[in-house]
Parts: sequence; structure tokens; C-alpha cells
Amino acid sequence: MSDKDNKGSMTVAEAGRKGGETVRNERGREFYETIGRKGGATVKAERGRSFYEEIGRKGGETVKAERGAKFYEEIGKKGGDRVKATRGPNFYEEIGRKGGQKVKKLIEEGKRAARAAMAQPEQPAAAPETAGAAPVPAPTEGQEPQRE
Repeated sequence: MSDKDNKGSMTVAEAGRKGGETVRNERGREFYETIGRKGGATVKAERGRSFYEEIGRKGGETVKAERGAKFYEEIGKKGGDRVKATRGPNFYEEIGRKGGQKVKKLIEEGKRAARAAMAQPEQPAAAPETAGAAPVPAPTEGQEPQRE
């Protein structure tokens, strides 16, 4: 095969990149966002949330194995610095306060529910009926219980 025969040919990767750039230039970034959202919704409907949890975990393990735990520390710090620069130094105080208030509210609701459950009289547990036996009616006030 001569150079003349090979002239103008490109790899699959190059063709894909060129096609993607053409679509981006013609339709814009929003097109990719829209089809990505649609595709994600379809995958979620077909495979469920657990699929994303699983691939996220696997991806995280792979990155950790390749780059080390220190990598996550570095990107976490960069992200935190970026948020601080964008939202201001008081942002973390505000969200911490909101989170603390939410936890306090949930604890109070749990305590109220527990008190309400304790205040309710206990219901006697129903005895399981044996197969073929007729249920014994509960005695009314002033009546002796029936015996089998």
C-alpha cells in the first residue's frame, strides 16, 4: 500500500472527534446536555439507582488504585477553595448552621414520636389461629372468657 492510497484516511477516533466537533458547532452544547439527560433517564429507568451506585463505586476504586487516596484530598481541597472563592468565606458557616438546625429538628421529631408511642396503651398480641379451628370470640365486659 503506497502513501497515495493512505492519503486522507483517518482513524476512527479522529473521525469521531471531527464528527463531534461538527455537531457541537452546528447544534451547540445544549444539544449534548439534552441527549445526555435523556440517556441518563433511560438508563435509570432500565437499570435503577443501584446501577449508578455500583459504577460510581467501581470508578472511585479504580481512581483510588491508580492515583491514591491523596488525590481525593487534593481535589477536595481545590473544590472547597473554589466554593469559598465563589460563594464567600461565610458560606460554610451558613450551611453548617442549616445542617445543625435540621439535625436538631429531626432529633426533636424522633423524641416526640417516641413519647407518643410510649403514651399509647399496648395492644395485646393476637394469638395465631390454628388451621381448621374456629376463632374464640373475645369476652365482653363482665363475661368469663370461653375455653376450648
